[in-house]
Order: sequence, then structure tokens, then C-alpha cells
Amino acid sequence: MTVTTAPYLHSGVRPVPAPPEPVEPTYVRGMAPPAERTDAQVVRDVLAGDRDAYRLLVRRYGDALHAHALRMVGSQDVAADLAQEAFVTGYRKLGSLRAPERVGAWLFRILANVVRDHLRRTRRRHIPLHVLPEIPAPQRGPDEDTVDADVRDRVRKALAKLTPEQQEAFVLKHVEGRSYEEIAAVMDLSVAALKMRVHRAREALQGLLKEFA
Repeated sequence: MTVTTAPYLHSGVRPVPAPPEPVEPTYVRGMAPPAERTDAQVVRDVLAGDRDAYRLLVRRYGDALHAHALRMVGSQDVAADLAQEAFVTGYRKLGSLRAPERVGAWLFRILANVVRDHLRRTRRRHIPLHVLPEIPAPQRGPDEDTVDADVRDRVRKALAKLTPEQQEAFVLKHVEGRSYEEIAAVMDLSVAALKMRVHRAREALQGLLKEFA
């Protein structure tokens, strides 16, 4: 993906130099994150003109962002594109970041918005089977590890009926196992509002499972 620059149209946002090319998730996977600079230091260095320093943030958070995008869309290529878009957006808006030490959560929030927009734009209603949490299934003969494919298929179909916001909350909590506090920061919600969204997602899922039974 080619990175392009654009004029800064909003006042109060400090522009940064053009991002280094390419900023691809494939560049970072499997590489150990450098420990010599904190996130806050990296952000300050980028804003001071060291554009290559942004690669350190890509190395640190590329895997996590790509993994979440993959769970939401089910395609390696689309997930890579969405993660790339999130990093480029983050780079361009870096001057607006108020808490440099929380740049990881900030990037994840950008990705969440990018994924949400993609789901609405494409009206994708298919949740990949491999992202679902394990569901206890009745045994079939001697193989105790046999998965009840019918049950999992019903859950997948039910999840696909949820709104993108409910899908995201459910996946973050029950598939990725994140804390309410972490998810609330990502989704820009209060913990109380998030718990209500997760609760409603569960209720909707239970009702939909009855329909697909």
C-alpha cells in the first residue's frame, strides 16, 4: 500500500513528517520490540522529525492490531490492509495524541474505528468460524474432542446478526479475553456502558440462538 500525505486541515493538530514507507504488518511480525525507548519517547522523537522512529511503534503493536482485525474480518489480506490504514491514520494524527504513554491503546482505538467502518461499508455479516470461543459439545463415540459443528455454526450465524459494535465488544471480551477497563479505553466508553453493551450482546446472542435451534 502506498502511503500518501495530505494537507492538515484542522487547527490545533501538530503535523508530522510523511511516514516511512512501507509500514506493513508483515514488516513487524516475528521481530522483538526494541526496549531502549518508551512509547512516550518514541512519540516525542517522531514529532521532533525522526520519522523512522514510528517503525518502533509498528513493531510493538503490529501483531496485536493485525490479530484483532483478522478476528473481525476473517481475511489475512483485508486484516493487513486495515491494520496498515490504522497505522497510517495514527501517524497523521500523532500530533493530536494527548497521552503519548498510551499510544498503544490509542492506535487500537483507531483500528477499531477502521474495522467498524469497513464492516458497515461492506455490510459484511459473516463471522469467521475460527474466531469463536470454544463451545462444549456432546461426545460422539470414542472421540471426546469432537466439536459440535452444528452448534458452532448456529453461534456464528447468531453473532453475524449482532451490530458491529456488539460484535466488537463480544469478540474483545469473550474471544480475546481483554479486561473491561482495557476494552472501555479502546472503544471510548465508560466501563458501565461497556458492561451494558456486552450484556446486551449476550442477551441478543441467546435470543438468536433460539431462533437458529
